[in-house]
Amino acid sequence: MGPVVKLAAALVLALPLAAAGRAASAADKPHRLADALLAKIGSAREPGAGVLVLKDGKVVYLGTRGVGDLQAMRPIDGRTTFRLASVTKGFTAMAVMMLARDGRLRYEDRLTDIFPGFPEYGRGITVRHLLNHTSGLPDYEDLMPAADPSVPVGEAQIDDAGVLELLKGQKAGWFAPGALWRYSNAGYVLLGLVVEKASGRPFPTFLRERIFTPLKMANTVAFVRGRARVPDRAFGYTKEDGRWRFTDQSRTSATLGDGGVYSSLYDLTLWDEGLRRNLLLGEDDMKEALTPVRGPGKGPVGPDGKPADYGFGWFLNAWRGHPRMWHYGETAGFRTAIQRFTADGLTVIVLANRSDIDAAEMALKVAGFYLR
Repeated sequence: MGPVVKLAAALVLALPLAAAGRAASAADKPHRLADALLAKIGSAREPGAGVLVLKDGKVVYLGTRGVGDLQAMRPIDGRTTFRLASVTKGFTAMAVMMLARDGRLRYEDRLTDIFPGFPEYGRGITVRHLLNHTSGLPDYEDLMPAADPSVPVGEAQIDDAGVLELLKGQKAGWFAPGALWRYSNAGYVLLGLVVEKASGRPFPTFLRERIFTPLKMANTVAFVRGRARVPDRAFGYTKEDGRWRFTDQSRTSATLGDGGVYSSLYDLTLWDEGLRRNLLLGEDDMKEALTPVRGPGKGPVGPDGKPADYGFGWFLNAWRGHPRMWHYGETAGFRTAIQRFTADGLTVIVLANRSDIDAAEMALKVAGFYLR
């Protein structure tokens, strides 16, 4: 199979991760099972995926399969940078919570106060509603005009300001704020703009200065075309009629707060360590994020349509009795997932640059190999 490296070095925030070589023990069953799972996704010369497992802050497994770019044929490794899609929402929520801690905004601030000229239906929508997906905001994807096939995707993309204008053009939301739960990318796009308003800094700059740089996440960026470079970038692909089609971007790939962060397996170990050790927010400040939303008539559901729990930027329902905070991401050519089993000290991260992988399911299968 493609390059598969297992790491057992302690995670140190100030230093690069050190490879420890392949585990020598033939009895190391979880590693062998994870290797076998990766081997099934395709050949080493196709778009692929990376899987990383952390136990109590230490990397115990890192496996990769495939290439990040079908032109250059660069093998995927721990530093390959993938579009995170909705795994971004954890970063967006963290930025909002940091500003709330700093006294720059309140969870009960309303859209009509934050965005002058927002229609009356926004008067009942608070920052808290945006964070836990109970705002009732329409999906901006449904509000966009039909695509013009003659216009390249890169020239037809909507940005955060464009999403705000689409929402300002509506007269009502889907439901009264707080009455129901419905996953809303629009809400997290607006949260990126809320961060800009409250901090006085562009959203990518705030993330870099307050989250990425303090955690030494050197390969992580909120990507804006023409203003930033994605290092070691993986490109997204979709298989159609037996052939790989380049599907790296869509008309909604330029928004930020809902899915615009790119990162690598290595950098996400630093993010996990920041969460594990409360390096960005104290334990008391994190309680808001880790408290499931209650009260909506129709509660949260996961990607499988089954009942779930949701806080601020994270799903919170347990798996097989193991408490966890988790999220998944899906966008053109990419599938991603992070599963943090908080009581077990176990984290599993899956990043893929092909659209035929269920990253959340793969992460749970790997977690099952390691959970006791």
